[in-house]
Amino acid sequence: MKRRWFDVLLLAALGISTTLVLTLILVQGAYTGPREPLRALTEPDVQGAIYLSFMTSGLAAVIAILLAVPTGLALARFSFPGRWLVESLLVVPIVMSPISLGVALLLVFRSGPGEWIEDHLIRFVFEVPGIVLAEFFMAYAISVLVVRSTFSAIDARLEQVARFLGCTPWRAFRHVSLPLARNGILAAFVLGWARAMGDFGASSTIAGAVKGKTETMPVSIYLNLASVSLNRAIALSLVLTFVTVVVVIVVGLLMRRSS
Repeated sequence: MKRRWFDVLLLAALGISTTLVLTLILVQGAYTGPREPLRALTEPDVQGAIYLSFMTSGLAAVIAILLAVPTGLALARFSFPGRWLVESLLVVPIVMSPISLGVALLLVFRSGPGEWIEDHLIRFVFEVPGIVLAEFFMAYAISVLVVRSTFSAIDARLEQVARFLGCTPWRAFRHVSLPLARNGILAAFVLGWARAMGDFGASSTIAGAVKGKTETMPVSIYLNLASVSLNRAIALSLVLTFVTVVVVIVVGLLMRRSS
């Protein structure tokens, strides 16, 4: 009898949790009806925000995963004093307030080297590259965490056997570890991309919330709520929610295949 009550308690907690999440997802389309938000998706400024979000977050996620793969492999393969501290520092952007991250980036480009980069190479402050830079940090932190865990789960002796059979370190990595880590790397990329797309605080702090210029989906939601354009805000919110649900499903499938 006691065990039955405990099982009921666990199932009740599971049901409440699922109901809460489903409510957050379904209430967005039910607020004004499904047609009104969908009609708002045909408006040029809404489509522009969607395009800018997909473009900047995709670019940020690609750059992040290209750096996260060798970094995660190094953390998984090498033991050195202070490795735990390095791992902790690399995931700071996950815990750090996005606005604080944006302020830190602003201060970087208010320093001597940062001003030189802005004057002679590329402008980041209140420009689209600033969005990519901010979203890169958001994507990189979660990507390197997943990649490091993926490589840590792969037996390093497999690479050693390949090298014993004549493979170079690069060939051993490319033909042994990389195929085994493929699903984990894909999951890291997808998670980083979704995290970058949903960023508001960091990107809006360094790039501003300029309508039609640096207006990503989160920024557009904020601007439309401020101007009481609920249909546009709900439409963009539905897009972000849909992307999030798809990402969670894809990552779950990838991790199940890996296991």
